[in-house]
Amino acid sequence: MKLKEAAGLIGAEISGDPGVEITGASGIRDAAPGDITFVSAKKYANEIRNTRASAVILKKEFKGLAANSLIVDNPQYAFAVLQRILYVKPRTAIGISEKAAIGKNVKFGNDVNVHPLSFIGDGVSLGSGVTIYPGSHIGEGVTIGDDSVIYPNVSIYGETSVGRRVIIHAGAVIGSDGFGFVNEKGTNHKIPQVGGVIIEDDVEIGANVTIDRAAMKKSRTTIGAGTKIDNLVHIAHNVRIGKNCLIMAQAGIAGSTEIGDDVILAGQSALADHIKIGRGAIVTPQSGVFRDITGGEIFSGTLAMPHKTWLRVQSIIAKLPEYINRLKELEKKSQRRGSQNDG
Repeated sequence: MKLKEAAGLIGAEISGDPGVEITGASGIRDAAPGDITFVSAKKYANEIRNTRASAVILKKEFKGLAANSLIVDNPQYAFAVLQRILYVKPRTAIGISEKAAIGKNVKFGNDVNVHPLSFIGDGVSLGSGVTIYPGSHIGEGVTIGDDSVIYPNVSIYGETSVGRRVIIHAGAVIGSDGFGFVNEKGTNHKIPQVGGVIIEDDVEIGANVTIDRAAMKKSRTTIGAGTKIDNLVHIAHNVRIGKNCLIMAQAGIAGSTEIGDDVILAGQSALADHIKIGRGAIVTPQSGVFRDITGGEIFSGTLAMPHKTWLRVQSIIAKLPEYINRLKELEKKSQRRGSQNDG
């Protein structure tokens, strides 16, 4: 496409030659002639002059640094839009494979794809444009909304509702039993897990994520609309996650915890059970949270604490050897004075 066409697709102002041909998209260091790239952070501004890209998407403050550029408020988002146009393959309609196992009373919308070796249970409802890839198990009574994609080897247990435009990557397990046991006379007895799971619209669930069903019959573990979950995350029974949250790899959320909208949980962070995380809160990597967090706070460390307190603690830890030496000097001086007084 011409640079002029790209500008129209993302609503950008053009600087340079509107007729330059764009054939691909790449990072600023890997870009070749024909590629378009982007710069959104000041630390990469110096690389604009050295890139081989034919055009650069950038903010107004960097205008003039590239021979050809598209000027927008959010270069990374604009780049993602063009990447989708340049590289995402159109969906191929294959219909319902004869090698798939289809239960009774299954409802299909228009243009549904069910690949070979997938299992669709009794009473399942698949919306228009849904794709089920090979090896996936869709349990009895599950509903999946329009244009959702279920990648290979996903297991979705019964009592699960999946919204529209949801993407579930390979190996994810939705609706398995929560970790519920009660001890009686030294023996751990299983508490039946009979609730369900609700995945709202526009959620993306990474590879090998596990989301447990709620414990009680009328309860639901809930993932709010627009939330994105990275690979290898565990979400326990009765958890309620708000809208537009970001949950990164290897995070773990224990049972019945409630998370507000726009929360960010960084990699390997962990939340204890039955706590509340306020809207817009951020938990930094490898942090463990054992109490409620109010909206907008940033928590770090294990045990997690207010971020400013954590920064002070880290500063003190780095100076501990110096403090120990000073303490030893004080002890020596104290001992010398004691000896002099005794003499």
